[in-house]
Order: sequence, then C-alpha cells, then structure tokens
Amino acid sequence: MLCTCHDLEQIELKTLAPYAQFSAHTRGRDYAEKVPDWRTEYQRDRDRVIHSRAFRRLEYKTQVFLNGSGDHLRTRLTHTIEVAAVSRNITRALNLNEDLAETIALAHDLGHSPFGHKGETVLNALMKDHGGFEHNLQSLRVVEQLEQKYPRFRGLNLSWEVREGLSKHSCSQPPGGGKEEFFCPSLEAQIANLADEVTYYSHDLDDGLDSGLLSEEQLNREVRLWRQATQAVEDEYGKLPDECRRYFIIRCIIDMQVTDVVTTTDAALQKSRVRSADDVRRRARPLVQYSAERRALNLELRRFLYKNLYFNPVVNEPHIRARRVLEELFQYYTKNHRAIGMLSRKRARRDGWPRAICDYLAGMTDRFALQEHARLCCPLPH
Repeated sequence: MLCTCHDLEQIELKTLAPYAQFSAHTRGRDYAEKVPDWRTEYQRDRDRVIHSRAFRRLEYKTQVFLNGSGDHLRTRLTHTIEVAAVSRNITRALNLNEDLAETIALAHDLGHSPFGHKGETVLNALMKDHGGFEHNLQSLRVVEQLEQKYPRFRGLNLSWEVREGLSKHSCSQPPGGGKEEFFCPSLEAQIANLADEVTYYSHDLDDGLDSGLLSEEQLNREVRLWRQATQAVEDEYGKLPDECRRYFIIRCIIDMQVTDVVTTTDAALQKSRVRSADDVRRRARPLVQYSAERRALNLELRRFLYKNLYFNPVVNEPHIRARRVLEELFQYYTKNHRAIGMLSRKRARRDGWPRAICDYLAGMTDRFALQEHARLCCPLPH
C-alpha cells in the first residue's frame, strides 16, 4: 500500500513525543508549493539540500587539514555526513523528528568558506565594513538566495523550521510578523548543533592521530576522556592491534558522548514539562545538553586540541598562506568586476560588490581558490 505525505504525517503525530516538531505543523515556506506526494516536508527539504551545488562543493573544502592533505582525512563533506548520522541517532533515542534534525545537519555548513575557520576569519575581516561574514548566516543565505535551481523562486525554499535551525540566533521570530518571541530553536535544531560538536571532537582526534601530529601516549597523559575510553576498550577487548585499538577508542568516545547527551537531555525534558515544540522555543536555555561532568571533560579535550592540533604548524601554516589567497583574490575582484561569474555580477546590483564578491569567495572550494589565485594573481610556492 502506498504511503502518502498525509499518512507519514499521521504516523509522526501518533508516534513522536509531544514536544517534537511535527512536519504537519510546519510554519511553511516563503513561497507556497504543492504538498509532496510521498515525502514529508522535511524529507523534501533534505533532498533539496543533498541535490544542491553547495552540498557537492563540501567535498573539496577543508575541515581541519587543508583539502588534499590525505585521502583518509575528513573533508567538510564527510564531517557533514557524520554530523547527520549522530543527529539521527540522538533524535531517534529521544523520539523526535529524525528528518528535520538530519536536514539541518546536512545543511549546517553549506555556507562555510574554503580553508576552514581560518578562511571564515579572513572573510569576516574583509567584510568588517559591509556586515561581516559568519558561516552559519552564510548557510542561511545559500539556501534562501544563492542556490539557483527553481523557476519560481530564489534559493531552495526550505521550510521555516530548517532555516530556524541554520540561523543559530539566540532569538527567532515566526515569519509573517508573528508577535511571540522565541528564545530557542526546536529540539531537533539543538540536537544538530550539539551533534556537530560531538562529531568534530572525535574525528579531529582521529585525524590528528592518523596524521602523526597526536600520539596515544600524549593523550593518555593529558586527556581524561581518552583515558576513560582506553580503559573501557581494554576491559572489553583486551590488547588490540594499534589501528583497531585507536578506532575502537574513538568509537567509544562517540558512544559516551551520545549516551550522555541522550540521558541528560531526557532528564531535562521530563523536569521541564514542555508539551509542544513551541514550549521548547519559549525556554530561556536549550534543553539538549551535556551533563556538567561531560562538559568539563570536553572543555579539557578542546583545550588539548587547540594547543596540539589546530595551532600545530603543520595545520596552521597552510592556512596562513590561504589567508593571502583570499585577501588577494578579494582585492583582485574588487578591481576587476568582470572576472567573477555572471550570477555574482547580477547579485552585485542588488547587494553591492563587497557582498557579491564575498559570496563568490565563500562558495569556492579550496582547490578552485588556489587555482584562481595562481591564474589571476601570482603562483604560490609548492
């Protein structure tokens, strides 16, 4: 028997927790569209994100190590897929809307610049007199304006709840001039946000070890979370070969993080007595959270990663060179408007040249930015 959109919405209403965001209760889209036949509204949103050009470009954007540094190291795309997987797992455990959480996770880095957070810092400095640059807001800009695929509207015309999850504002307003003030996004959006953190802690450890910049001996000395996971793996499996041991320790860390978020959040939900998605939005603080003990362990891990990985010269120096690439490309396009694409030149008439150039640069992959710099400015040393 065929399962229609209405059938799927009824299943959600009967099976999900009352404080989940139901697709039947969506606040809709900026441009009205026919209801999908066999998908919910959030499943349609997910498919639009996956089929977007911005999503495909994530394959060639830096996560931590400059893209192309190693075939096994994470890219912005593989990071995004891992965030989506963790989001679905947490959401399912809490009986919330998996499709919405997955969609927000898949879209959360669509606006990320080339060269990772160093690239974001450069673009923000270049745009300081023109509204700045922040990758979460750029992701929103991508789905609302920059993607050009549909004949009747700009952007992807995603549902309000997905766009709410991308904005990460401390306060959000329903479209259409609603007067009620919301302080938090949906639980599904909160989960996607925390899943991002869970994921990069673990895979940055994995990539740091794989690259040789981190060692297990160092982690055992300085990071309690690593020691706990190491002990848990040894207790269950005994002595393992090096690669297998490291894999299972990372796996154990992810499992401990997810378990902590699920149990802590479930307790917070029961205590809060929220009864709807909008009750969640009226809360002053997010309900999806770590325990105090886990938060302290994560802060210790975060400090370790900044000191030993993110600021390591092997990671940092290519990003410093990338700063030069973006700065010089920005200046070149400022003086040579016809060097950027036709769509960007059209946007400049509406949004101004600085914003149009920033959009163009933010959409570049690492390798395209390097190629354009070599072609237009000057070759970089190998």
